[in-house]
Amino acid sequence: MQVQWSHSVLKVRDIEAMTQFYCDALGFEVADRGTVGADAEIVFLSGSSRDHHQLGLMTGRSDGDQGSLDHMAFRVGSLDDVKQMIEWVTADERIGDGAPVTHGNAVSVYFADPEGNGIEIFCDTPWHVPQPVVRGWDPGKSSDEVLAGVHEKFGENPGMMAMDEYRAQRAEHFGEEESTS
Repeated sequence: MQVQWSHSVLKVRDIEAMTQFYCDALGFEVADRGTVGADAEIVFLSGSSRDHHQLGLMTGRSDGDQGSLDHMAFRVGSLDDVKQMIEWVTADERIGDGAPVTHGNAVSVYFADPEGNGIEIFCDTPWHVPQPVVRGWDPGKSSDEVLAGVHEKFGENPGMMAMDEYRAQRAEHFGEEESTS
């Protein structure tokens, strides 16, 4: 299995100031924003058509927190790779169980390393789904069944579209000559 770094999510104290900073400093734009759970807000920032987001900013960092990293995300090539990681995570006594999650545009497993740093291993789905959305999925099902379930769960979501269509729209927006899908 080959992994590629994809994005990081930072816990922040002032989400508006941090959003403005990363937009000004790195030229990011807000790709999506919303709430996670009962009280956390998240903003997804991107500067290209290739990735929905390269940086996430999430409320919840307190003054006493030493660090701000919520999780690091790594892309793998297939749903079978994600399932393989779930098996490994479950078998590794340093970690315990992972959390199989889908965001509609990805199928993931979240877990923590032995020091508690968050990790997401995911593969892309063929669809773009506006974020944030979180649903569970059953790693015991076949890859075809999982993807059919993802499509069923998010098919009525306003803004859901083929990923190629979404990337083409974003490539045009960012002035890229062609999408790097």
